[in-house]
Amino acid sequence: MRCAGVTGTAGLCAAGLCAAGLSSPAQGQDAGPAWKRAEAGVVTHQTRLTRSDIFSKAGEAYFSPDASWIIFQAVDVGAPEHAPYAMYVAKLERARNGNITGIGTPIQLSEPGSSNTCGWFHPQMPYSVIFGSTIEPFTADHAAGYQRDSSDYRWMFPESMDVVSRTVPEIFYDTLPAGADHPTVVWGADRDTTVPLWERPGYDAECAYSPDGRYIIHTEVDPSTGDGDIYIYDTTTGVSSPIVTEPGYDGGPFFSPDGTRICYRSDRRGNDELQLFVGDLAFDDAGTPTLARERAITDNEHVNWAPFWDPTGSFLVYTTSEQGHRNYEVYSIGVPAADAPETDPASLPKRRLTNAAGFDGMPVISTDGSLMMWTSQRQPGSDRTGSSQVWVAEIVSLAP
Repeated sequence: MRCAGVTGTAGLCAAGLCAAGLSSPAQGQDAGPAWKRAEAGVVTHQTRLTRSDIFSKAGEAYFSPDASWIIFQAVDVGAPEHAPYAMYVAKLERARNGNITGIGTPIQLSEPGSSNTCGWFHPQMPYSVIFGSTIEPFTADHAAGYQRDSSDYRWMFPESMDVVSRTVPEIFYDTLPAGADHPTVVWGADRDTTVPLWERPGYDAECAYSPDGRYIIHTEVDPSTGDGDIYIYDTTTGVSSPIVTEPGYDGGPFFSPDGTRICYRSDRRGNDELQLFVGDLAFDDAGTPTLARERAITDNEHVNWAPFWDPTGSFLVYTTSEQGHRNYEVYSIGVPAADAPETDPASLPKRRLTNAAGFDGMPVISTDGSLMMWTSQRQPGSDRTGSSQVWVAEIVSLAP
């Protein structure tokens, strides 16, 4: 998956706050949590969207094209231990000044007991969403997976997981122009249940649309080898073409804002130290994409994953273990232009963006570049950590 449930804590020094040289607030002065001061100049108005009294954990959230709704995965508080993620959508709530204050009542899209991951909105029809789902009740004993030693960080590859679609009438009616009559709509089968877009043996998930809505990029794991590769599915022809097939798990892909490039992470060395890559696409006369060029964006001893494009296409935000496996943080890194010569990844500019103890990761940026949303264990108004939940903030500057 692009995601995982995360538990555990880390001290403020492990989070990099001691090294930042932050001074203590004056006696009697409430300066708020240290992470808020450390992130000044990066983001502001950090707000927790999902609540721990509703969800025992939540994460990997994505914006609708106009950033009025989000799709995310979560586990209900009352669910059994180790219950799989369900998929939800919710509308963002805003104050009169435009600041985001929370979300409306979450709407569950997935089937009871199924395992779900990696939701995404259609770019032109935001009421139509896709995500990975087993559809049927999930048993973890029947799935391969990855887990780093001495860590609760884990993701699973259920062979029964497929990319599915779901239509959400609440979003359809919410996006109608003000004052418009509600039209009579003949809904498809995915109005009431998840419907696979295709069915093949093995895990299919980690899906996202191209900006024009024609292509779905996704990860497919070969059940005979356990190796994950990246494919692009053409919704006009129904043809799925392999695009990244190097040895090692390749996954977590996204199209660039202009649809000509992709970003992804890969265990290319087979050592569980994930690295980030960017690929340039070429399209033949029929529109079939191929990988024209690939370049590594990171090449180090860390786990680098969940890359996501800035709307300018000039840099990525991503998750890294650079501060330790108990304190993943969000960074940004520059991406060379498509026509730039080969570059040593170590020379690319990068910047640490989050500064809280515990886990911060799976960052995404709204289409207009005004908001960043991510998964975090931070707590509102505190330097303590808790369960993983979805956070959002207004962007000041993310560029490396």
